[in-house]
Amino acid sequence: METKDPMFELLSSLEQIVLTRDVMQAGAMTESEVAMPEPKRIREISGMQIDEFALAMGVSVSSVKSWEAQRTKPSGSAQKLMQLIHSNPYLGRQLLER
Repeated sequence: METKDPMFELLSSLEQIVLTRDVMQAGAMTESEVAMPEPKRIREISGMQIDEFALAMGVSVSSVKSWEAQRTKPSGSAQKLMQLIHSNPYLGRQLLER
């Protein structure tokens, strides 16, 4: 099995985010058209349990539960990290290995 370089994967994911932002700024798409999936969906796609997802995100389990119940909204940096995990579901697991 081929192992991908985590730094390459991270940079690729960041590039996708920047391209999406540039398209939105050009007026081609609105923010709602490129809305990030819900935290629970991102967690499920990445195959992580709540405690693993919380550890990868650097937050408490209660924060993740609150996001998933839509009681609170993730911070900007948490949203960006979720975008990265969404574009590369293996990134969450790689973050747990560190």
